[in-house]
Amino acid sequence: MKAQVIIIVAYTADRAIGRDNGLICRVSADMQRFKRLTMGNIIIMGRNTFESLPKGALPGRLNVVLSTTRDDFDGAVTFKSLDDALNAFADDGRDIYIIGGGSVYRQALPLADRICATEILCDAVEADTFFPMTDASEWEATDIGPVTRDDKSGVEYRFVDYVRRRHDR
Repeated sequence: MKAQVIIIVAYTADRAIGRDNGLICRVSADMQRFKRLTMGNIIIMGRNTFESLPKGALPGRLNVVLSTTRDDFDGAVTFKSLDDALNAFADDGRDIYIIGGGSVYRQALPLADRICATEILCDAVEADTFFPMTDASEWEATDIGPVTRDDKSGVEYRFVDYVRRRHDR
C-alpha cells in the first residue's frame, strides 16, 4: 500500500511557523496531537528542524533528515532530497509525516495527501519562517475542531485537517 504523505504543522493566521529555529509558541494539546499522530510512523524534516529538537531524534518514529551538507545525524536516516526520501519509503506501509521546516513544507505541499494543521489564533508575531499559502481549490477542510485556549500559554487554537481535493479529468 502506498504511503500517505501528511504535512503536520502549527501556524498563525499569517502562516508564521517559527523564529530563530524555534516554534512560534508551544501549545500542550498540539504537542500531544503531534506525538499521537506521528508515533510509529516516518517523520521527515530538514536539518535545522532536526537540530532544533531539544533531545535529538524523536523516539518511536523513523526520523529522516534532509541535508545536502551532512549525512550523520544521531538516530536518523539522511537523504539529500525529499524525492529520494519519499521514494525510499513509498511502499513501507507507514504514513510519512512532513514536520518542517519552511523549505521542506514548500517542497512537500504539491506532493501531500493531507494536512494536519494547528491554527493558532493570535495576533501577528515576529517570525522568520512561514508555511506556504494553500490553494483553496486544492484543499478541503474535513475536520474543524473547536477553538480552545491553552491553559499554560493562554493561546487560542483549533485543529483543522485538510485533504487534497481529487479532480476528475
